[in-house]
Amino acid sequence: MSGPIIELGYMGLSVSNADAWKNFAGKIMGLEISDEGEGDRFYLRMDEWHHRFVVHVDGQDDLAYMGWRVAGRQELDQAARLLEANGVEVTFGSPEEAAERRVLGLLKLQDPGGNPTEIFYGPQVDAHRPFHPGRPMHGRFVTGAQGMGHSILRQSDDDAAYAFYEMLGFRGDVEYHLPLPNGMTAKPIFMHCNERDHSVAFGMGPMPKRINHFMFEYTDLRDFGRTHDLIRKEGTDVALALGMHSNDRALTFYCANPSGWLWEPSWNGRPSSDVQEYYVSDILGHDNEAEGYGMDLRLKS
Repeated sequence: MSGPIIELGYMGLSVSNADAWKNFAGKIMGLEISDEGEGDRFYLRMDEWHHRFVVHVDGQDDLAYMGWRVAGRQELDQAARLLEANGVEVTFGSPEEAAERRVLGLLKLQDPGGNPTEIFYGPQVDAHRPFHPGRPMHGRFVTGAQGMGHSILRQSDDDAAYAFYEMLGFRGDVEYHLPLPNGMTAKPIFMHCNERDHSVAFGMGPMPKRINHFMFEYTDLRDFGRTHDLIRKEGTDVALALGMHSNDRALTFYCANPSGWLWEPSWNGRPSSDVQEYYVSDILGHDNEAEGYGMDLRLKS
């Protein structure tokens, strides 16, 4: 990639029910729960980083912020100059804010959709502290150079969002033409900044929350399958049943989290490509189930 962003490094979530989130993220999904006794927050780990999620218990039940990583201080300064030259208001985080995020430095801004966005370098990596999943797992989560996953975000102007993320070095375009219940066609845009097929997406129309879903990936099919079994056993809403996407070839399903938006567990996604193409259907599955989660579209021809 030609821009400064190299991965989706962390996310902040605003939640109302801490216990439900600890059960969902830890016992069902397999993330490690790290509670340091701060009262108003706890952390979710996916690897040896101090955290990949900060879960703020403040009742908003939405995305609090996205954290995009750059390689170092020089790249952070480069990103600040680039954003300011393109009319984006940027502030440097204070030393206290950097310490709170467990990073060496960060920028704070908003993307064109008003989503709180942070660009950072130097995350705290607890190499001395092995990752311990919240439930028994055969493998791990796909992170490393691919970052923690991807998210579909709310945007009011898809062209402005595309220009913003392209400026930061993301590549991509429309990857689906999908019929909507109202007769219109959704043309979601998927953009990547590393070898993960995409790290950010948008173009799903009006959304009640800042975020539609977060996708993460297991290294082992058995762990993915166990998550699917547990979600079905719990009776959790599933918006799209088990299926395989055409764009990233990942086996996935979409289930509701305790804050009322979606997580997309996945397995075996293929790498990103700068050669563009689009699809009108997924390969298999992804039947519509629970309505009202912003995925009431037809992914099957």
